[in-house]
Amino acid sequence: MAALDRVKVLVLGDSGVGKSSLVHLLCHNQVLGNPSWTVGCSVDVRIHDYKEGTPEEKTYYIELWDVGGSVGSATSVKSTRAVFYNLLNGIILVHDLTNKKSSQNLYRWSLEALNRDVAPTGVLVTNGDYDREKFGDNQIPLLVIGTKLDQIPETKRNEVLTRTAFLAEDFNAEEINLDCTNPRYLAAGSSNAVKLSRFFDKVIEKRYFLRDGNQVCHFS
Repeated sequence: MAALDRVKVLVLGDSGVGKSSLVHLLCHNQVLGNPSWTVGCSVDVRIHDYKEGTPEEKTYYIELWDVGGSVGSATSVKSTRAVFYNLLNGIILVHDLTNKKSSQNLYRWSLEALNRDVAPTGVLVTNGDYDREKFGDNQIPLLVIGTKLDQIPETKRNEVLTRTAFLAEDFNAEEINLDCTNPRYLAAGSSNAVKLSRFFDKVIEKRYFLRDGNQVCHFS
């Protein structure tokens, strides 16, 4: 069997938001029984069928790079992570729906990964006002995933999901909200599964098909 082409997707977010549990669910369709803190970076692989069900269908490896979530501002911490940001093809930004700060910190994570040679300084989020221009020229596909949906009381769910919808809009990204301890949130045919597949298709297209803006190059 010929080796499959692959793409690299970073999984970024604060410690404790559930990145490792999410990656395990995405790659194995199973709940991670005893998640632990990620030191450095952990890599797992998902098999994805690009444009499934069409004549253009092709199977790819999706490498999911789960980067340790320390938000320390020390230059040494950022420079250590920088090695993981090389040659990335897509980014999944993960936040805890019960922790507003983890949502706000996604701006810092994305800027650090997309502009790794210019470390962000100061506060990037102030009273909910975001500088969208920082992400206006981004060509890397992004997906925003909120975890711990099951822990939000029904009385507050609409308020929280409205706030996170604006977050995804700022990144020009689709949004998935789920509970990583329940595989049904990513069941085949569900809206979340469709969004995920669409994101991976976009990552593959950026890596293997799209060149020079709108010019399309097909590779065998």
